[in-house]
Amino acid sequence: MHFASDNSGPVHPEVLTALAEANQGYQMAYGADTLMNEVRDQVRGIFEAPGAAVYLVATGTAANSLALATLSQPWETVFCSPVAHIHEDECNAPEFYSGAKLTLVPGGDKMSPEALRLSIEGEETRGVHGPQRGPVSITQVTERGSVYTLCELQALCRVAKDYDLPVHMDGARFTNALVALNCSPAEMTWKAGVDAVSFGGTKNGLMGVEAVVFFDESKAWEFELRRKRGAHLFSKHRFLSAQMAAYLKDDLWLRSARQANANCAQLANGLRAAGATFLHEPQANMIFASFPRSLHRKLHDAGAVYHLWGDTLEGTDEDEMLACRFVCDWSNPPEQIEQFLSLL
Repeated sequence: MHFASDNSGPVHPEVLTALAEANQGYQMAYGADTLMNEVRDQVRGIFEAPGAAVYLVATGTAANSLALATLSQPWETVFCSPVAHIHEDECNAPEFYSGAKLTLVPGGDKMSPEALRLSIEGEETRGVHGPQRGPVSITQVTERGSVYTLCELQALCRVAKDYDLPVHMDGARFTNALVALNCSPAEMTWKAGVDAVSFGGTKNGLMGVEAVVFFDESKAWEFELRRKRGAHLFSKHRFLSAQMAAYLKDDLWLRSARQANANCAQLANGLRAAGATFLHEPQANMIFASFPRSLHRKLHDAGAVYHLWGDTLEGTDEDEMLACRFVCDWSNPPEQIEQFLSLL
């Protein structure tokens, strides 16, 4: 009954098999391995972008930070949601790597085109004394489990393009959003106006690898330099390539995300039937809900693992509603979800 994070789940067996196969013999280092050629073709194929620049790093923070550094200048600002991962959970790494600051677009889980436009208009008003306008970063799936529709993505990108600003997508849970929308990677990225995407894999069954995809090839060399200078160019790169190749082979990436979303739907339906209150409507593989402290105690005592969200079990009011977060991945056994719901 483990719902703490999709980072906590196991590596998919097909990926482990691929890593073992990649461990045979010798391969050139630093991304010159033959597997990386296969990965580039695979990624370009699924994004319908034959000229895209494709790179691998080991962490989502590196993917986001290096991509944003490549898209921005130190005197610029990056526009994002107040609950964006790049703001809440990356220890100022985007600012460290880019030198730029973050401007938080007022609002809730999702940015609105109107709020984004107002935030952009609010900059470049003080000449040389203030930050200049820089990239827009969109988190898909959002940090509260919501999914931007294609129309919402297109609207945000249109606002960015009105000011000639690039758009970055933090896609740590890219595939969970993709299968929820039942669209193509191209539709969710460059066809909507996205210039670069962090295409996540670690939260969806990989040991640790994320792809950074630039649809503008002119950014490729700068990213390569930033990746090396930032100490994120792996020498034994073939083990990153092997994971991503296995991820895309036989649609493992899609199969894993569909299973994670289905597990989340099973859990959400049971929570709803039990009377839990949802803080955000679950749309992919994350749930934010609240129910009484007494039930949280019961579940934790029975071995359930999940995070309370801004609350603790300490307290004497057993009827007090405590907020929590559940995250499902591909590996959650349905019978354990049912065990959890029966306890609830």
